[in-house]
Amino acid sequence: MVQTVHSVKIPPGHKLLIIEKPLVLRRIFFSVRAFASPLYWYESQMSFGDPSFRSYYVLDGSGRYFEAKGEGIFQGDIWVRNVSNANLLYTVSEILI
Repeated sequence: MVQTVHSVKIPPGHKLLIIEKPLVLRRIFFSVRAFASPLYWYESQMSFGDPSFRSYYVLDGSGRYFEAKGEGIFQGDIWVRNVSNANLLYTVSEILI
């Protein structure tokens, strides 16, 4: 079992590959959290395997957190794009077996 935890700051309008597709092991858990002031509205987009963001999940308002666990979760690359007007800090956690 391997657990990876890291933080990354993404400037406004930029995107970043935050979790790479596992090559040997299998992902059983991952989470992405955007840290920002609760007084302001900040929006981020999270894309599952699509760096062009044609399809994405929105992290905004009070829901700046995404978590998935179990045997059937997504196994590919996970991208995040900061579409707000502020630098945002993201923490990422992943467990592989």
